[in-house]
Amino acid sequence: MTRGGKDKDRTDPDRKCIATGESQPKAGLIRFVAGPDGQVVPDLMGKLPGRGIYVASTRVALDKAVAKNLFSRAARTQLTVPADLVVAVEAGLARRVVDLIAMARKAGHAVAGQEKVKDWLEKDQAEVLIQAFDGSERERWKLRPPRGPGSLIGCLSAQELGLAFGRERAIHGALAAGGLERRVVEEAARLAGLRTLAQGKQFGGGTAGKDTKTA
Repeated sequence: MTRGGKDKDRTDPDRKCIATGESQPKAGLIRFVAGPDGQVVPDLMGKLPGRGIYVASTRVALDKAVAKNLFSRAARTQLTVPADLVVAVEAGLARRVVDLIAMARKAGHAVAGQEKVKDWLEKDQAEVLIQAFDGSERERWKLRPPRGPGSLIGCLSAQELGLAFGRERAIHGALAAGGLERRVVEEAARLAGLRTLAQGKQFGGGTAGKDTKTA
């Protein structure tokens, strides 16, 4: 897989990041457009009308684009950057990952809980292991990714992962191959980029939403 969870043989147009100047597949970038009021608007689903402005999905790149208002230069017109743009992008990506995992769960392609996940791993049903970044190291080390480090999603908090499974908290989850697995991996890769500091240490931001159930 390449950055963003894309298979190497899968067609994915390259776009240039306005912060790094480097071109890369769209899967690893965040698209922005100019809103009717001249504000920068994140287009996380890539469907809003208008000329796209792309920023690599890393905290460093996005912070640079905001601090220097590189959006205006790319759009060749003055744009206003909302004060909470970085927070809004991170929260939006977190919601997308949570929603996609929830959809996979409803389709029978995702499970949570140490014993269920362990069973899937032992039976080779799990393609991706999901572990909350704020779970204890001892808990997380009990289970290992089925295909090595590239098959681990670790950018969600226990509350966010729990939200995807309709419970208060969850430390372990797993995705089966097929279904929404590829989309979850792609969106999680973008979120992980925003939740990783330059030195590689991951941190947690705001949660994707409020829990509605406990279990």
